[in-house]
Amino acid sequence: MNMFKPVKAKSVKEYFDSLPQVRREPLEFLHKFIQKVAPSLKPIFAYNMPGYGSFKYRNYKNEIIDWPTIALASQKNYMSLYVCAVDSGEYLAEKYKQDLGKVSVGRSCIRFKKLEDLDLKTLEKVIKLAEKSPGLVGAGEHHKGNLKI
Repeated sequence: MNMFKPVKAKSVKEYFDSLPQVRREPLEFLHKFIQKVAPSLKPIFAYNMPGYGSFKYRNYKNEIIDWPTIALASQKNYMSLYVCAVDSGEYLAEKYKQDLGKVSVGRSCIRFKKLEDLDLKTLEKVIKLAEKSPGLVGAGEHHKGNLKI
């Protein structure tokens, strides 16, 4: 099951090319921003969206999959930045939500309507931390780059 909005794109470039300009410009800016801030998180196309870096994760089907550390998505009414990284058992997005700007945060997801709503200084800090500590919180355990089984 893929919980992310289906797209026709098969690559990062095709994804950005398929977006309306109002979404393409801010998401392409973030695409470059993420790569500049965390060069070790290489761009990938996963789960219908551009992703950056990955780690092994055991999903709900008990399958071991590569999950993006950071990902971008254009949703119907907003844009999303997923930061799948944890510090002391807490998602980084939730930990820094008060400083991320005019955004809505849910676990690892940062939702925003326009780029200006994001505090880029705080986002830079969050991305750098994510680069060092990718993972998800699930079923009472922390899944990191080195899979916890």
